[in-house]
Amino acid sequence: MSNELSHFDKDGKAVMVDISGKNETERTAVATGEIRMNPDTLRTIKEGNIKKGDVLGVARVAAIMASKNTYNAIPMCHNILLSSAKIEFETDDKNSLIKIKSTVKTTGKTGVEMEALMMVSVAGLTIYDMCKAIDKGMIIGEIKLEEKLGGKSGVWKREEK
Repeated sequence: MSNELSHFDKDGKAVMVDISGKNETERTAVATGEIRMNPDTLRTIKEGNIKKGDVLGVARVAAIMASKNTYNAIPMCHNILLSSAKIEFETDDKNSLIKIKSTVKTTGKTGVEMEALMMVSVAGLTIYDMCKAIDKGMIIGEIKLEEKLGGKSGVWKREEK
């Protein structure tokens, strides 16, 4: 894997990478994150008693919408036609958090890592927004790429340390 940054030209100016010469391949990216909260907040979400509505349902829709609009928020991202954008939530009562996992797929000339990371980020932010009236101390974190498949660099998977 090259150590050169691809979003700069020879003069150090920011550029959008030229992907015109790349081959289309199937590409997948998986990202994860979490949002920590008070146990009462998690219980209220699970019981469906947040006044703004179905927290995880709204977060799911927000995440999918965000994946399709990543290029609008991240300046050097390409506008990518997505084949699939999936978001999963897992509640963890012991640690009082919600685990967030996204999987994004496309067939194209560039990867979907940013779209997967955007989904997790926006899902966490949406959960925060919907619950901030009862818990302003929530912490969104541990957002990371877990794996990517496809393209010239092939497969990359996070190694647990």
